[in-house]
Amino acid sequence: MTTLTVEPTRRGSTERIKRLREISDQKCTPSISMERAVLLTEAYKKYEGTCPTPILRGKAFKHIMENRTLYLEKGALIVGEKGHKPWAAPTFPELCCHTLEDFDNMDKREKVFFKVSPEDRKIQEEVIIPYWKDRALMTRMNKLLPEEWHLLFDAGLYTEFLMQRGPGHTVADGKIYKRGYKDCIKEIQAEINALDFNQDVDALSKKEELEGMILVCEGMIIMGERYAALARELAETETDPQWKKELLELAEVCDVVPANKPQTFRQAIQMYWFTHIGVTIEMNNWDAYSPGKLDQHLEPFYEKEIAEGTLTREEAFELLENLWIQFNNQPAPPKVGITLKESATYTDFCNINTGALRPDGTSGVSDVSYLILEVMDEMKLLQPSSNVQISRKSPEKFLREAAKISRKGWGQPAFYNSEAIIQELLNMGKTLDDARESGVASGCVETGTAGKEAYVLTGYLNVPKVFELVLNRGFDAYTNKQVGLDLGNPRDFKSYEEVYAAFEKQLQYVVDVKVAGNNVIEKMYMQYMPVPLLSVITDDCIKKGVDYNCGGARYNTSYIQCVGIATITDSLAVMKKQIFEDQTMTMDELLVACKDNFEGYDDIFDLVHNETPKYGNDDDYADDLLKDVNVTLQEVIGGRTTPKGSTTIVEYLPTTCHVYFGQVMEASPNGRKAGIPLPDGISPEKGADRLGPTAVIKSAAKLDQLKTGGALLNQKFTPQVVAGEAGLSHMSSLIRSYFAMDGHHLQFNVFERETLIKAQKNPEQYENLIVRVAGYSDYFNNLDKALQDEIINRTEQSFG
Repeated sequence: MTTLTVEPTRRGSTERIKRLREISDQKCTPSISMERAVLLTEAYKKYEGTCPTPILRGKAFKHIMENRTLYLEKGALIVGEKGHKPWAAPTFPELCCHTLEDFDNMDKREKVFFKVSPEDRKIQEEVIIPYWKDRALMTRMNKLLPEEWHLLFDAGLYTEFLMQRGPGHTVADGKIYKRGYKDCIKEIQAEINALDFNQDVDALSKKEELEGMILVCEGMIIMGERYAALARELAETETDPQWKKELLELAEVCDVVPANKPQTFRQAIQMYWFTHIGVTIEMNNWDAYSPGKLDQHLEPFYEKEIAEGTLTREEAFELLENLWIQFNNQPAPPKVGITLKESATYTDFCNINTGALRPDGTSGVSDVSYLILEVMDEMKLLQPSSNVQISRKSPEKFLREAAKISRKGWGQPAFYNSEAIIQELLNMGKTLDDARESGVASGCVETGTAGKEAYVLTGYLNVPKVFELVLNRGFDAYTNKQVGLDLGNPRDFKSYEEVYAAFEKQLQYVVDVKVAGNNVIEKMYMQYMPVPLLSVITDDCIKKGVDYNCGGARYNTSYIQCVGIATITDSLAVMKKQIFEDQTMTMDELLVACKDNFEGYDDIFDLVHNETPKYGNDDDYADDLLKDVNVTLQEVIGGRTTPKGSTTIVEYLPTTCHVYFGQVMEASPNGRKAGIPLPDGISPEKGADRLGPTAVIKSAAKLDQLKTGGALLNQKFTPQVVAGEAGLSHMSSLIRSYFAMDGHHLQFNVFERETLIKAQKNPEQYENLIVRVAGYSDYFNNLDKALQDEIINRTEQSFG
């Protein structure tokens, strides 16, 4: 039997990168950085109540940039950290003011921990909590959200991203490479000068927003100036002539960016990274600021310098490697409670799109695209997440090179369908020009227009638990409370149609409560949490004089992420076939078996698990039910408007929430045992897909993914299945075939089940083992056992 050999992680192409990589990987312990919280508190104490909120946020940001510690590691070509050092995560008390118990949990937990020093704990107790305990947005939310919202939330019917993290999924487009923040100030000041206080009743509020934007631009310029000054100061006493020279070169880079537009490849990378740091210091965004179509943004700088002889391919490679390390140095901000359960990872979901279509509709694959693939493969870091966009126009060489990396078994890159992304955006009302120019995937699989859209995740929806409420008359066994509607005794249902109608009613209720809560939370962000820097770099916010969080972006979208569609599809198939058509069991017998976790009900388990059509096998009986559920979710969720003018869209992804949702559920009618994770995205239930990967993609393609904001599909292979040229051809053909059927996304895990079992038992021997979880990769050792088991138990596919 062929077994997976865990490929030794190469540390980089040069000694410089190997050293920086070693520091990032081995010498940095995840920790809390209190500096941002302290500086923010200083600014709020000084300015709160003396100026409008947008200006307050601008002054606070500028104060942070003027006073924060700058970290500059010897040999670094790209600089900038969110905290005071690598792997030091700032806190955001204006969103979530952590308790001392939270700090203790973060410090002591085995997975995704953050070390908290006694000094950090003292600052939290004496400085942060007294000021922010009652001001924090999470505190205000918990007081304002109604009882029915909390009942459903506590029961695991849904989660809420924005309780601990701000509105995110912000992606860079090309504008940050075409103007510096001095140019932005001029543009903003021109808008202020053009305000008409006679005719425009909103002129004053626009002026306040625009003045806040100027302040954050000044803060960004200060960051660059301070780094330039620090580099020159260090150079004065540096005895290593090579590092002295490089410090002065770094100072010259920071003299240009971010104040001015970049002129070189290195300046362009540093411009993005300074902006990334600024955005993620301003607000703890759900998913950090992604680079979008990085290959296309860097291509003009690369080609110009290569032609002039001022840059070599090897130098460009090294600069990108340094950027990858900077990404790796920034763990996602600390999470606690349900937010940790829905996203238990250090990964902050920056997602680089490589090879996407150009604005004119031609292939965007270039030498920079291949360069990024090579860096991705060389570094094998969890961050940034990397994807390739594949279109009908993508060169076959590009697809195969990406597939070669993917089959190495560490989960990157993921594959996205360029044509599907563009059509999804068109269906949401974007123009063709904007969809082509800026159509990207960010986070896990989410679709949006880079630099032009605020597309915000509001939390996951536990679709099969909605059905569980139907079967339990609205009573939740996990919390031992009545949380949903009592729609009558399911034993009295006379037809499958009655069962489905009850599901629709319960879904309507749960979503109504969820969306009402979303609207309350969105209004709070509009009122208390403007983000002037995000507004500066998002189209139309300056022109409108309206903040990103208030609807200033050209496009505004609100996503609800649906989890477990395979579970409810297969459960409905059991109801329809076994109870009402074949009458092999009664509703009472099935419900009792579920309540008892199928213990002692082997005959019933065999019928539901082995003798009922399952989604994932190209079986129209089950797949038609999948389509029905998707249509219902679209009707109940899709198209709802929010206070800032967003449109609500359905998408299918779980992060790690499919594990949490399974933990709060009883056994499901399809045979899923109590506490077992739900399937991820639109992947079939574990063990249900028995006819190979082509049957899976045919089933998945029957769901109208073009009406969603993204749909995640995982597939698992053993190494021998994808080995050699034949295996590579099979992978490439599978991707092309799925995308020809309008599939949105496809990603692969490639390893032996036995390897993961050994890694679970002997983690110290598999420290570098990386797996694909959902829309991201993570070290296998970083996952809790439930998630490890879920990945181990995914169906191993084969061709033919």
